[in-house]
Amino acid sequence: MKEILMMKLESCPYCHQALDMMDELKQEHPEYRDIPVKMVDEDEDTDLADSLDYWYVPTYYVGDEKLHEGVPTKENIQKVYEAALK
Repeated sequence: MKEILMMKLESCPYCHQALDMMDELKQEHPEYRDIPVKMVDEDEDTDLADSLDYWYVPTYYVGDEKLHEGVPTKENIQKVYEAALK
């Protein structure tokens, strides 16, 4: 199991949608609850944000691989969780 890194902004409505979708997915797939998720606000950790290659939030990484960037869908977030399980 790998850690998920989620880059977000507190003021981002898409980030709030993504968090709601993550909660729904954890209800539907209890195994996702055990996956560590590091949520980083790009305004609070500018060094990390500047070191990564992305333009939009929310952005998800598993390991060094960017798996999703921008407007979230439940399907895309589920793919992130599934990649973290491998």
